[in-house]
Amino acid sequence: MTDVRPYTALIERLKLAGLRPTRQRLALAKLLFDAAKELPNRHVTAEQLHGEAMEAEVRVSLATVYNTLHQFTDAGLLREVVVESGRSYFDTNVDDHHHFYFEDDGRLQDIPGDHVRLAELPDAPEGAAIRRVDVIIRVRES
Repeated sequence: MTDVRPYTALIERLKLAGLRPTRQRLALAKLLFDAAKELPNRHVTAEQLHGEAMEAEVRVSLATVYNTLHQFTDAGLLREVVVESGRSYFDTNVDDHHHFYFEDDGRLQDIPGDHVRLAELPDAPEGAAIRRVDVIIRVRES
């Protein structure tokens, strides 16, 4: 007999990431990751997720949404994509990849990591190591 409780997998996922499965974290994780089953490369802003939470009657402040998204990012469950100062998206795809950013409507589209080739990177500053390279290609609809 399989466990059909709706939050079992999410509880386990949060625990494996080192996060305590609070009511608010579970509700936001359900919105993020259950929707990601249909849209595997989901990109959301904190404001978008807050709107989804309000529609789902999840009582949570925008500040809590921001904090939770950053906690999920720090735990490796999400990846933050900063497209410009003050505008970040949170990506459910944490694999190596890059993005097209559609300036007309603020949409992000994944680019597989092996489709972008960089000939050379500068040396990291002394005492630092390059962890990841994020490429954002800005496009406009023609």
